[in-house]
Amino acid sequence: MMTPVLMHQGVGLDVFNHMPMRRAVHAVYECCYSVPLAAELARGRPYADHDSLFRQADRSLFGLAEESIDSILQAYPDVGRRPGSEKSAAEQCAICDERPEVMDELAAASKRYLDHFGFGFVMFVNGYSAKDVLTAIADRMHNDVETERKVVRNELARINRTRLERMLGPEGGYDNW
Repeated sequence: MMTPVLMHQGVGLDVFNHMPMRRAVHAVYECCYSVPLAAELARGRPYADHDSLFRQADRSLFGLAEESIDSILQAYPDVGRRPGSEKSAAEQCAICDERPEVMDELAAASKRYLDHFGFGFVMFVNGYSAKDVLTAIADRMHNDVETERKVVRNELARINRTRLERMLGPEGGYDNW
């Protein structure tokens, strides 16, 4: 999964706490792809520290209905395909580090996962290789739907936290000397 380009990077907690509502919702939406979750987090301001925002983000995510989670998952690209690309996995390899056959394996595994569970595969992939992702898909295919939905929420929470951290920047803010 590619990292999205965030318009709001390193804004700092104080700036986030004082943003107009619409801008705050937009900043959080870039991180989580959920208007209800973004609006809830924006309404919960001000946050005393990063950790309180992260805890509220987790509570909000885990409180969403399954339909909302499905909507979030639709915003993620299929494994083995770059976002917005209509190219085949082999054609995409000119712009990726993986061999065409690995990208084809990822695309096929992703399709099997979707056919099995009825929703798309998502995983916090920072630092993982394509082979690691293939192994994770194969392992998670053994889950029942209820267990897999819990795994998906945990993965989304990890992704959200990373993106929220990027949006806010360091806890103490940047030194703007």
